[in-house]
Amino acid sequence: MAHSGDRVDPREPVARYAYLGPAGTFTEQALLGWLAGAEAELVAHTSVEEALDAVRRGVADGAMVPFENSIEGSVSATLDALAFGAPLVVVAEVQVSVALALMAAPGTALSDVRTVASHPHALAQCRGWLAGSLPDVTVVSASSTAAAAASMAGQGPDGGPGRPPADAAIAAPLAAAVYSLDVLATGVGDHPDAETRFVLATAPRPPAPATGADKTTLALFMGPDHPGALLEILTELAVRGINLTRIESRPTGGGLGDYYFCVDAEGHVDDARVGEALIGLRRVCRDVRYLGSYPRLDRTPTTLRPGVTDEEFSAAQAWLARVREGRV
Repeated sequence: MAHSGDRVDPREPVARYAYLGPAGTFTEQALLGWLAGAEAELVAHTSVEEALDAVRRGVADGAMVPFENSIEGSVSATLDALAFGAPLVVVAEVQVSVALALMAAPGTALSDVRTVASHPHALAQCRGWLAGSLPDVTVVSASSTAAAAASMAGQGPDGGPGRPPADAAIAAPLAAAVYSLDVLATGVGDHPDAETRFVLATAPRPPAPATGADKTTLALFMGPDHPGALLEILTELAVRGINLTRIESRPTGGGLGDYYFCVDAEGHVDDARVGEALIGLRRVCRDVRYLGSYPRLDRTPTTLRPGVTDEEFSAAQAWLARVREGRV
């Protein structure tokens, strides 16, 4: 699918972006919002892993994928797909309000609905509405909200014909228009202020210059378990005045008790305090995967306590150099 906007130099190739599809997902909405009218080719994929793999294989310039939801938390498939495999970096984040609707094939009445399909995160956000409006309904998991909507139109996961797995789907209202479905109910989410954060991942590249309102994402793999292992990680950040906006543990697949931590930290890799923290983390962790530094969506400037500014780090380095030279 091509998205047309401002004209670009015809000699330059049009960028290609992968996203969690099919058409009509919140992920596509996030990608269109980030493009802001720029011309690009959008390619839908059936899973987060496939979208990111398109970047790894060099057939996409970037991939927009869901990262965390304000109600259901982080998207584990995205965290793991970024933490393992060939390295990728996050270059931007996008936030989308989650408005959900119940939709079905034309002619379907609400009283006909016995089964409802959607993505597990969307279903979880509609538990209260389903219990009150369709108390006997059976829910069916789908790879995305739009995939559930597409199935109502007889479209299978591969884009070919398929049999609907349910009587109705919960998806973005946009999906009803895309797949010519009837909307049976709107506002079916239990949390009207629910939002989902998406990230755009690319092949490794130097980050955009620091703005003073940035975020750095890391995957931190602990070494052998021992008392204070997590404290060692947190100390490397805390002593340099780095605030964490998110921290989450995930199993590595190497056995019970073997975890890595995915964190969002305030600051940019080019900031002295962040650079020194990364060096410290590399010493105390089995492995550190840098997942990118990028502007914060809310543009909130990082508040720095005394002693952790770039100027103060430079002054301390200069003092140490004088000491080593005997100029005390």
